Amino acid sequence: MEHDDAELDSLVRQRIRALRVAQGWPLEEPAGRANLGQSSPSRIENGQRRLALDQLVTLARALDTSLDQLVETASDDVVTSPVIDAAHGLMRRPVQGDPGMTVVRQRMTEPPPDNPSRMGAHPGRERPVVLSGTAVLMLGHRRFRVETDQAADFPTMLPHAIGTEGGPCGSIVGNSAQA
Repeated sequence: MEHDDAELDSLVRQRIRALRVAQGWPLEEPAGRANLGQSSPSRIENGQRRLALDQLVTLARALDTSLDQLVETASDDVVTSPVIDAAHGLMRRPVQGDPGMTVVRQRMTEPPPDNPSRMGAHPGRERPVVLSGTAVLMLGHRRFRVETDQAADFPTMLPHAIGTEGGPCGSIVGNSAQA
């Protein structure tokens, strides 16, 4: 297996676990919904069982998501800086809005979890903009620093968590859920 294939394999397994945990389900729930043996979800999440396409399709349905969202890879352009429009004295940040987007202002005081099993995943996208301080965004095994006036944009099917680094951090988070 190539390095990229191994990373995708690990990412899909993390997403399966994160989606199950986000639903508050024990291992038996997706097994029953996908008509799999009781030990199959555990062995799939822990890498003890090969990921087969037909099982991924069935597991995606059982977890209320799609195969595309389970295997989607992240863009390397996660963190962006604003564009300064000096002529008009404005700071612009191009954001593609989605129907049903919710915007929330939040203050973070805790670092993100250091254990990837505590990260969440769900259909949609998040677009946090850091207003003050420094945020740390964890996407799977990748770690991004997001400084004041920077933003991030990522699919929330990636196991993720966001927290602060070196003190409180203020941000605005745009979240869009996808059906």
